[in-house]
Amino acid sequence: MTDDSHSVQIIILNGAPRSGKSSIARAVQEHFEGPWINLGVDSYNAMTPKRYLPGIGLRPGGERPDLEELVPFFYAALYESIAIHASLGLNVIADLGHHDSYSQPLGILGDCARRLEDFPVLFVGVRCPIETIMQRREIAQEGRETLYLSATEDVPVPEPVQRWQDEVHRPGIYDMEVDTSVLTPLECAEAIRHQLDLGIPEPSAFERIAGGALRR
Repeated sequence: MTDDSHSVQIIILNGAPRSGKSSIARAVQEHFEGPWINLGVDSYNAMTPKRYLPGIGLRPGGERPDLEELVPFFYAALYESIAIHASLGLNVIADLGHHDSYSQPLGILGDCARRLEDFPVLFVGVRCPIETIMQRREIAQEGRETLYLSATEDVPVPEPVQRWQDEVHRPGIYDMEVDTSVLTPLECAEAIRHQLDLGIPEPSAFERIAGGALRR
């Protein structure tokens, strides 16, 4: 257990693919004091068998109902792992893309929030205009970009990309938000550090979500 286990923190970054979550997570790991373990979608999917991918990265739209029954269990296991890391005094940052636009609502975020009820959690909405996301997708030539449709003259924003933009911030209950089109990853990390120094708002976003705010 680390010496500062009493002040362990958990940061959950929520946003669409290419919104800049991973870059913020790296900035936190590089510039914040103490060990910050990244338990985000990329690291979890790297452990997931290929035949069950995209796993917790399953995009909005209900396109793979055959995978949906497993997704809540994947998320539950991930959040239990976050809780275990935190209980051992390790800070955690997780860059994820929560949504509930499956073939039927699964209520995953509420369940995840309840699994971290004993820990301080800063829930950060990572915003980015769709135009900037499309520019970043055009620059990227490998990785997950190969799984998605590219823009064309007739369809400047592919429907799957627009669905992420529409669904990932619904209902948008956060402790704070950052916009990666106007802030660098380090500036976003510094804004997060400032919020942590001020203290997580009470009740926190996860406390409200765990208490049923999503159902209201």
